[in-house]
Amino acid sequence: MQNSLQLAERVGAALKSRKLLLTIAESCTGGGVCAAVTDIAGSSEWFDCGFVTYSNSSKTEILNISASLIAQHGAVSEEIAAAMAEGALANSEAHIAISTTGIAGPGGAVPGKPVGTVCFGWVVGGVSHTERKVFQGDRIAVREQTVNHALEKLLRFLDVM
Repeated sequence: MQNSLQLAERVGAALKSRKLLLTIAESCTGGGVCAAVTDIAGSSEWFDCGFVTYSNSSKTEILNISASLIAQHGAVSEEIAAAMAEGALANSEAHIAISTTGIAGPGGAVPGKPVGTVCFGWVVGGVSHTERKVFQGDRIAVREQTVNHALEKLLRFLDVM
């Protein structure tokens, strides 16, 4: 298994070769995906910007997600992950987006959404994709697994472009 630095290097090379820019909208990872990609020297050639929208109001104000959509599905949902990625694209110069929203723990679990539940969004080639995962471990482990999964899955999408 590759670490986040190795994955971010691969993402950067794939985006750079395709002349694409990335944007990231994060909640549960608190900027962890952005940190991974900006750890790569020269990432300004393929990374446009990131949004850390931890509260529901910031998702509404910064990413233009309607409060009614959040109320209907909950902040930790594939619907909100898709809206976050789409909102990041709409508020950036990027072509590709990643989003993360989840419950890293130790608290915050609700019925049907245990600690470790993370929803992802990716917009690649104008198509939105989402996924829900449940990771094991403590808060740090959940966040690390989330960063790695977000980057690994983006690589898979870029490979088929």
